Amino acid sequence: LFIHGSRETKMKFTSTALLLVTVGPWCTEAFTNSNPNAFGVPRQTSSLSMVLEKPKEKTLSKIEVLKSNSEHLTIPLLEQLKTEEISVSKDAMQILKYHGSYMQSDREKRGKPKDFQFMLRLKQPAGELPPDLYRLLDDLSNKHGQGDLRATTRQCFQMHGILKGTLKTVIASIMNIGSSTVGACGDVSRNVMTTPAPFASADYKYAIEWSKVFAHLFRPMTPAFSDIWLDGEKAATVEYWSTEVKHHNIDENMIHDNGRGIILADSTEPLYGDRYLPRKFKIGVTVPGDNSLDIYTNDIGCIVIMNDKNELEGFNLMVGGGMGRTHNKESTFARAADHLGYVPKEDMMECMKSILASQRDHGNRDVRANARMKYLVHTLGVDNFRTLVESYFGKKIQPWREIIDFKYNDWMGWWDQGDGKLFYGLHVDNGRVKDEGDFRLKTCLRLLVDKYNLSMILSPTQSIIFRDIDPKDKEDIDAIFLDHGLIPIEQVDPLARLAMSCPALPLCGLAQTEAERRMPSYIERIRSVLTKMNIDGEEILIRMTGCPNGCARPYMAELAFVGDGMNTYQIWLGGSPVLTRTAYPFLSKMKDKNLEITMEPILAMFIEQKQEFEAFGDFTHRAGAVAITKYMDTYELGSVTA
Repeated sequence: LFIHGSRETKMKFTSTALLLVTVGPWCTEAFTNSNPNAFGVPRQTSSLSMVLEKPKEKTLSKIEVLKSNSEHLTIPLLEQLKTEEISVSKDAMQILKYHGSYMQSDREKRGKPKDFQFMLRLKQPAGELPPDLYRLLDDLSNKHGQGDLRATTRQCFQMHGILKGTLKTVIASIMNIGSSTVGACGDVSRNVMTTPAPFASADYKYAIEWSKVFAHLFRPMTPAFSDIWLDGEKAATVEYWSTEVKHHNIDENMIHDNGRGIILADSTEPLYGDRYLPRKFKIGVTVPGDNSLDIYTNDIGCIVIMNDKNELEGFNLMVGGGMGRTHNKESTFARAADHLGYVPKEDMMECMKSILASQRDHGNRDVRANARMKYLVHTLGVDNFRTLVESYFGKKIQPWREIIDFKYNDWMGWWDQGDGKLFYGLHVDNGRVKDEGDFRLKTCLRLLVDKYNLSMILSPTQSIIFRDIDPKDKEDIDAIFLDHGLIPIEQVDPLARLAMSCPALPLCGLAQTEAERRMPSYIERIRSVLTKMNIDGEEILIRMTGCPNGCARPYMAELAFVGDGMNTYQIWLGGSPVLTRTAYPFLSKMKDKNLEITMEPILAMFIEQKQEFEAFGDFTHRAGAVAITKYMDTYELGSVTA
């Protein structure tokens, strides 16, 4: 029985028994994998070690069998792509995810057969997007997609509406220009995030650089990607980020074997093996004080630590964050990461490999809903998890270094980079890059890229940053924005600027209700309530998802709407305005039509009982669900204004 917040949660971890044993001076049998011969060499462990009892042999789950039999992500996808069908089989669809694509259909179109189409997601470490790649994406979306692009919450573009017959053309084009879709989806390390601010200071540069290091370190090595999409040929251009971090000798560090079980006896995938990870794996990198990327929501969060000479010394590490959960399943929950400790820069790649190996070997492969690393950290506790990592690492993880408090900034508007150039953060509602009437965002972006050859950085809040702008071009760029119907950041409603939502309907197969298409109306309706109650100056961080999986990270928001039925939402309250703690579930099945009468009493209590300068999320966290519910029970609509 484990305590999670104020809940008692029964956790079933059948793939990892929770027997913790301190071993003697030397032991060669600690941390035996379900395949005791998988590692090829005896693994020495020292007094740092802890033993997780070897799980009993059992039948593998269907998805684990599928991964193991896929010949490193090739079968049955290769053959399925050759058929005349407009879709692929369910098994091929699972393998296709590792190649960066999901099969979808428009759920609002009735009848059969379904109009199957494919969503393709890019891999963009640190969110960077060179101008040539944007031009290609713009062209591909017009020719082979539905004519728009969508910026995700993990700093990469995805494209919708691709047909099976052109999927190979699209992916091959992206690979040949030096980009990739590999690792954008699937049970591997996903797109590595970082603060999107391209400041010229050393700490920000290191955050960007090491994001690319980790992306390259944990890339899947299978030849399936080139075999399927390039007919076995090499891509015309290597991945652009790999050349920027070549001096780190990443390939050598990847396969370095310290004899402690990190490296598997799999010549194709020495880190992942033929079953890859139990579930997706997310990494974020930032600098002290900058929480623009929701650092606590990652499996591993890395914070750059500089020395007195303004040189990189190492990283603070946090582990065990994650958003996904399932309605009415208390064994699943959102979780903010724990502070693990500090690691010097020279040991970072080996330590990161050790964390990944801990999850690979001891994450729950039997119950997929509990397969993320957050559940392993939660079950063991961060101290025991640290000991587990150290047994692979072979060194002690040092204590967490004290850093300044985190703050949230979306980096929108004009900023001085610090090197004589400017950057501009362009707010994009819910990440949708499109032309619609007088609002011509997609045309505007192409014009800016063609005219100034500007590079983009996608932000963790689904917006876009243009970097390296010559100050003399600022006035002209502002005029181009206005000519294309884009308003200055000062005129964007702060609620909209802070908000995020997932795509949800009509294409997401998991969506229970609307998100992206409904969020603008919720911003307007909540703004109307704030105005009526005379608290227009309040800025509330609001997020919305169409299901509980948490793609827009709703459980960190001050106020979140999580779809739990057609046109109904759970309300979550109490997240931090600086994104350092999770919210709590407050109300289920709120009908869409009841938004105003639900929010008004909560805001009334906030008006009457908040402390000076207290943010909405901090107030609802302090007040708690019981007190807010009691207040609502006796509240009369219209009785309170500021």
